[in-house]
Amino acid sequence: MTEHRLKTWSDSFQSVWDRVKTYELRKNDRDFQVGDRLLLQEYDPQQMKYSGRWVRAEVGYMTQPGTFPGLEEGNVIMALRILGKGQVSCVG
Repeated sequence: MTEHRLKTWSDSFQSVWDRVKTYELRKNDRDFQVGDRLLLQEYDPQQMKYSGRWVRAEVGYMTQPGTFPGLEEGNVIMALRILGKGQVSCVG
């Protein structure tokens, strides 16, 4: 099991925070695996800074290219199991 820290833009992050969005579509440049943990950190690309909010999730299932029509080679869809969320006061 590996933990990956991932920059997540605000609109997508808010949907995960609200538990409406239960998946992540990502380029698989980190060799994601079922059982890995994701630390999703809210990031505002206009201000180029983190908000301090985070969601920790576990990858429960992965859809690979070739198993789902339209999923481009090099990308994966990961089903998320939310483990916790919070906010830190020190942002950078």
